Amino acid sequence: MLVAVLVPTAILEGLLRDDVVWRPVALVLAVGLVWTFLWRRTHPLLAVAVAFGAVIAGSIASLIGADGPVGLYTMASMVLLSYSLVRWGAGREVGIGLAIILVALVLGVAEDFTGVVDALLGSVFLLFPATLGAAVRYRSASRLRELDQVKLREREQLARELHDTVAHHVSAIVVRAQAGRIVAASHREAALDALEVIEGQALRTLAELRIMVGGLREDEAPALAPQPVLADLERLAHTVGDRPRVEVDLSGDLDDLRPSVGAAIYRIAQESITNAVRHARHATRIDVSVAGDDDCVRLTVRDDGDASSTGRSSLGYGLVGMTERATLLGGSFEAGPGPDRGWTVNAVLPREGAAR
Repeated sequence: MLVAVLVPTAILEGLLRDDVVWRPVALVLAVGLVWTFLWRRTHPLLAVAVAFGAVIAGSIASLIGADGPVGLYTMASMVLLSYSLVRWGAGREVGIGLAIILVALVLGVAEDFTGVVDALLGSVFLLFPATLGAAVRYRSASRLRELDQVKLREREQLARELHDTVAHHVSAIVVRAQAGRIVAASHREAALDALEVIEGQALRTLAELRIMVGGLREDEAPALAPQPVLADLERLAHTVGDRPRVEVDLSGDLDDLRPSVGAAIYRIAQESITNAVRHARHATRIDVSVAGDDDCVRLTVRDDGDASSTGRSSLGYGLVGMTERATLLGGSFEAGPGPDRGWTVNAVLPREGAAR
C-alpha cells in the first residue's frame, strides 16, 4: 500500500514542481527509495542503509555544487524506516542504523540550515518515529512475557495434577507388590493376580508420564485437596449462585477418563463459567455441556448475555491458559461470540490425553 501510494505521488511531484533541483536525479531517487519499504520488517538495517545512504549522497552533492537540496518532499516518508529499524531490528542493527540516520540528519541540517528552531524541529520529526518504535517494541515484549507467564502457570498446574495421578498409581503398585510378595509362597494364583494389577497400574502411570509437561515449581505450600473430576461440575454450578443460573448436562461415555483429561475439562469449564459471570452483561443462564464418545470428550459452555459484550477478547489471559491446557493434552479450544447472543466456548480433548 505504501508503494502504491508513494510512487505515483513522487512521480507527480517530480513532474509538476517548478523548484526541483536536478529533476531527473531527484525523481529517480525518490521513486527508487520508496521500494525500500518492502524490506522494512524483514531487513530493517538494509532498508535504512540504502535509503539514508542515498539521502547522505544527495546532501553531499548539494553541499558540493547543487543550487539547493536534491530531493522531493515525498522523501520525508523515509522517517517510517527509523520506526521500523527500532521496532524490528536486532540490537547491533539498531545501533548501526541510528548512526546512519544521525549522519543523514547532520548533513541535512548543514545542507539547508534555516535556524536552530527549524533544526530542532527537523530532528524531532526524524527521530520521533524511532522513539515510538522503541515504545511499541517494549510493550510487545512485555505482552509476550506476560503470555509466557500465563502458559507457564497453566503447565505447572497441569504438572501438579498429573503428579497426583502418578503418585496414586505408584502407591497402588507398592501395596500390590508387598501383598504379592507375602502370598507368593503359599498362594501362587494370588501373586499372579497382584502382578497383573501391578502391570496395569504401571502402564497407566507410564501413559500419564508421557503427557506430563516439565516445569519448575514455585516455592509454595502443596495443594492437599484432590484434583477435580467431572463429577465436581455439579458442585461447581451450585457455588455460582442464582444469577446467572448454571445448568450442567453430562452425557455419553464419561467413564474411565484419564484423570488429566477429567481435570482439564473441569478447569476449562470453571474458567469459562467465571468469565461468563464476570463479563456477560444481562446474562441469566450459563449452559455447560459435556459429551463423551469413543475417541474424545467435548465441552461446550455458552451464556445468553448481550451480544455486544466485549470484555472477553481473544487476547485474554484466561483464554490463553485454557488454550494452553487443551493443546498440551492434544485437544483443541475455541471461544467467541455465539451465533445469536452471548459467548460460546468449545473444547475437544482426546480420551487418552495424547500429547502433541
